[in-house]
Amino acid sequence: MRSKLIAVAIAAGLGVTSFTAAAAPAKHEKTTTTATTQATSNAEIELLKAQLAALQAKVDSLEQRTDAQSDINVSNGQAVEKATTITAATDTKVAALEKAINNTSLSGKMYFDFTNINQKNSDTGKTNASGTGLDVKRFYLSVDHKFNDIWSANLTTDFNYVSSDGETNLFVKKAYVQGKFDQAAVFRVGSADMPWIPFVENVYGFRYVENTLIDRLHYGNSADWGLHLGGDVGASKSLNYAVSVVNGNGYKNPSRSKGVDVEGRVGFVPFEGMIVALGGYSGHLGKETQTVSAQNTAQRGDLMVAYASKALRLGAEYFTAKDWNNVLSPLSDKADGYSVWGSVPVADNVSLFARYDSAKLSKDLDRNAKDTYYNAGVQFDITKGFQLAVVYKHEKGDKSVTSPAPPHIQNVKTDEIGVFGQVAF
Repeated sequence: MRSKLIAVAIAAGLGVTSFTAAAAPAKHEKTTTTATTQATSNAEIELLKAQLAALQAKVDSLEQRTDAQSDINVSNGQAVEKATTITAATDTKVAALEKAINNTSLSGKMYFDFTNINQKNSDTGKTNASGTGLDVKRFYLSVDHKFNDIWSANLTTDFNYVSSDGETNLFVKKAYVQGKFDQAAVFRVGSADMPWIPFVENVYGFRYVENTLIDRLHYGNSADWGLHLGGDVGASKSLNYAVSVVNGNGYKNPSRSKGVDVEGRVGFVPFEGMIVALGGYSGHLGKETQTVSAQNTAQRGDLMVAYASKALRLGAEYFTAKDWNNVLSPLSDKADGYSVWGSVPVADNVSLFARYDSAKLSKDLDRNAKDTYYNAGVQFDITKGFQLAVVYKHEKGDKSVTSPAPPHIQNVKTDEIGVFGQVAF
């Protein structure tokens, strides 16, 4: 571009010179005329040189502007490419975050009460458990994440505060990886629900008021560390089952034991709402180690018959146990007990409920060891996931003691009245 402009300019200059020479007078003309003509030609040449210099300056300026524009275009291209790369990376991160959020859920459940307790020991009188106070019996916070249609994971923390012991506790209740290969084959590894207690709780419906029979009397765990398999069989889900192979210490104690314990359940649903379930447990409750030998094997058999619908709940649970509290003892013992419960709606969002438990805690070693419990109350459905109940409870526990002499039956009676609540989200 630059060389073409210079060539044009030189050609123009030569044309002017030729024209000037052609117009010059012949040699025979006067010397003055020749001098004048020469002076004119020199002036024109100087003017042409000035024009060429100005033209050269413009060409240089144009080249600089062209180079600058090229640099700007390159810079803009790089900026656009960089912005495109950043946008693509951001979109990828946003998509990954959105997927993680969509596949992760948070839930919680809280059991609380504000009550007055009056507890009396037949030997010593009123106990320190008596008084008025607020309890947060349980606060579960759960995180569930779904990796794909088969694999998922769960973490559930458990917090509780009981005014009678003045301590708060926080621990992991459930932590497992789940593979759902079919509705009839759900496999879990870690601390997860045991086959019996959570199953009965779901049918009973008033866990926030009181633990179920076996849980309340400590003849089983609601969760434990191990391998768990269960599911619903058939299109109508008329058959369900669950089996767990666990450490036996319960979810609060994941330590190893010498062997494993086994708990199982099979349930039948003959028609909608009706449930019949059989279960059993066998093991050493995590008490047998490499240095400690178990003298007995803890065993438990379970039976539940219940009907549960929105209009009515009726149910009964029975258990029989052998050597549950005598795993390390050379002595053998048995226990059994039952629980019956019911609830019925009496108005919109208002239900009446009641329950009665009776158990013989030592049928061989202490025939006087018994437990009797009952409650009654009114539940109010405040809103979805929030229930309040006004409840009265009574429990009487008997056992044989030798101190203070003479040997006699000691009993502890507990009466409790107040407001119980459940919040679930």
